Amino acid sequence: MPCKACPAACSCEDEAVTSKIAKPAPRAYEAVLQSIEAELRSGALKLGDQLPGERTLAEKHGLSRASVRDAIRILDVLGVVRTSTGSGPNAGAVIISQPASGLAAALRLHVATRQLTVGEIVQTRILLETGAAEAATVDPEDEATRAKLDEAAGLLELMDDPELARADFHALDARFHVLLSSLAGNAVIEAMMESLRLSISDYVAESIRSDEAWEPVADVLRTQHHGILAAVSAGEGKRASQLLREHIEWFYAETQR
Repeated sequence: MPCKACPAACSCEDEAVTSKIAKPAPRAYEAVLQSIEAELRSGALKLGDQLPGERTLAEKHGLSRASVRDAIRILDVLGVVRTSTGSGPNAGAVIISQPASGLAAALRLHVATRQLTVGEIVQTRILLETGAAEAATVDPEDEATRAKLDEAAGLLELMDDPELARADFHALDARFHVLLSSLAGNAVIEAMMESLRLSISDYVAESIRSDEAWEPVADVLRTQHHGILAAVSAGEGKRASQLLREHIEWFYAETQR
């Protein structure tokens, strides 16, 4: 029934019902997470700073030390702190920023549940890498750019070794792709690329089971890598984007055989 103060179509009654629905109680450790986030945003905490000890944080927030430990563990998994035992400036929980590790941990678990598929991760990687290739500004005179291109060439030289172990090839391959994506100058793309790589690294390693089947695949990948780097080095963003798409789609198709 509508209230007297509102039009017939008012939603006051619905809002009253909604307001009676109990909201989930915040978990105790969330107070610590919110406090640390606020201090990071304000600049009170910065990279390299050491967090106060468990007892201090527990007293500050009126929590148990167990709840504080829960918060620190979450920050560790998210790549926001590094924890270590002992004493000194590097002991305890120190503020860092490694977003890829936190994103990868979440993605790996969701891929394992099969709610996110490897195919979807690969498609996301294609979108990011091709976009990064087209957005990259390659100035041969720029020292930082030159250093990245030289590093990429060095990675390909290592991958050209026919005696290289498959696991090492995959690790170098991943570094090569993340390095090229970094030329776009976007830290979020770089972190996402690294997290996508880590989230399906096991699936990639297990996708081609025998060394006999791997050898011809590796030969094609080597050729594709050199073509991609040549296009990137020449500042041919659209060409590099096209080659990256073909390269990733081809390898994914090979893993599905």
